[in-house]
Parts: sequence; C-alpha cells; structure tokens
Amino acid sequence: MITVTGATGNIGRTLVDLLAQAGEEEVVAVSRRDRAAMPTGPNASATPAATGVRWIRADVGNAESMRPALTGARALFLVLGGELNAHGESPTLLLDTAVSAGVERVVLVSSQVSATRPDAPSHARLRAFEAAVRASGLDFTILRPGGFASNAFAWAETIRTRRMAFAPFADTALPVVDPADIAAVAAAVLREDGHGGRAYELTGPAPISPREQVRAIAEALAEEVTLVELSREEAHAAMTRFMPEEAVTGTLDVLGEPLAAESKVSGDVEAVLGRPAGDFGGWAGRNAAAFK
Repeated sequence: MITVTGATGNIGRTLVDLLAQAGEEEVVAVSRRDRAAMPTGPNASATPAATGVRWIRADVGNAESMRPALTGARALFLVLGGELNAHGESPTLLLDTAVSAGVERVVLVSSQVSATRPDAPSHARLRAFEAAVRASGLDFTILRPGGFASNAFAWAETIRTRRMAFAPFADTALPVVDPADIAAVAAAVLREDGHGGRAYELTGPAPISPREQVRAIAEALAEEVTLVELSREEAHAAMTRFMPEEAVTGTLDVLGEPLAAESKVSGDVEAVLGRPAGDFGGWAGRNAAAFK
C-alpha cells in the first residue's frame, strides 16, 4: 500500500494514475477535499474510482487525521500545499505518526530553493520538513524541483478571455519542470530500492523564459498571445493577494535574479527515469484546453 497526499494536485493526480497503472495493489489517495470535489474535465484524473485506489479525506497539516491513511502503508508520498508551506504543526508529528503506523519509506517534495538559498525565509517550512524526514529513521528520498511548468496556469484566464499573459522578468530563463515528470520520478522512487538517502534536483531539459513559455502556449493554441511584462512592484502587488509576503519576495528573487545553480539543467530526471525530461512545449500541448 502506498499513500499519496495532495492527490488532487498537479503532481498527485498523475502519481495516483501511475501507481495504479503499475499494478500497485492499493493506492490511498489523500486530499482535504471530498472525492466529489475532484477536478473534472480533460486534465482531471479518474483514478479515485479506479481499481486499487481508495480515497481518504485527511489533512497533512493535522497528523492525527492522517493516521487512517497511513495505517498499513509501506510508503508515503508527502507534498505540502497552500498555507502548509508557511506554517502549521511540527513536521515531526506527522513523521512520528507515519513511523507508528508502520510506514517504511517516505518521499518528500521539497524545493530546489531549499538547497540553493538555505537561509531564505520563504522556504524555512520545507527545510524543516526535510530535517524531520532525515531524522525520522525511515528510508527517504527528497525531491527538489525547480519552478513548475504548471505555474503557467496563472495565465489561463487572461489568455482565454483576452489572449494576453502578464508576467515579470519576461526574458529571464529558468529550466521549469513538468509536474508529470515529478510524478514519474516519485512513482519510481516509491516503488524501487536504491534511492534511499538521496536528494534529486528536478528540472526541465532547458531554460525557458516567460516570453518563450507564452510563445509555446500560443503555438499549442495556433493563435497569437501577447505577453505584457510587469514590473517587480506590479507583480508583487498581484501575488500578495494569494501568497504570503515571504513567499512572494522569495519567488520574485528567484524569478528575477536566479543563482547560477537555479539556471542550471539537472540530469536527475533522466537518471531516474532513463529518458530525458519533458519540455515546456510538450506540457503546453497537453494542457492547451485550459487556455482555450
């Protein structure tokens, strides 16, 4: 049995599918939302109703609520979401619950920034989870993705309605990673031996700027899309409507002034999967419906 948290998210939906398709006898899909609230449409997963998948409503931020989802599991996929990236219970509570429930292996999604900017306040919570995982005594693997290709969904409404996208630092390129690749790496390390104690940095195959991302979406739509470049101040004002101040500042620091390590392409996706990482154009093509 493998327990997958964040089962309605960009990584979790795909991971649940992959594990079920791989023949796992039981996959426990965990989310704070009811199963009835699962996304629908062309990009949604159908796996909560699939053979071998059991749906449980629980909250990663409440360790005791997770106990029914962890009991009997040999492995746990752990991803934080929303406000859990900023505050909440001590990570040790959740890891202790996992240990007492019999979990043997944990795969944590952290962030590249946890390593490249070890003092950044925006990622203190993720660093605390990394420390708790390392101290848990469990077999563990840490995944440190760079920016997600799926962050481009933030442009979906304005592209659909106005064929325009708004972003700062239009020509600063970073090797964003396809969440499907994160899910594929997670599926491999959850099921295979030989990844214990490792931290994998996950990126796409080449740096790509917001301007180039918008161009790729336009190509997927076969329509023109205009990028409007925001100042850092304009982007900050927009992002603080839905992100904590520390997270906004940290994100803009990476987007606007990436360190050399953050601009570098990692080979870890290919090393784990035996194939190159997917590019942004492929992600845009698969998700074009969201922008139509």
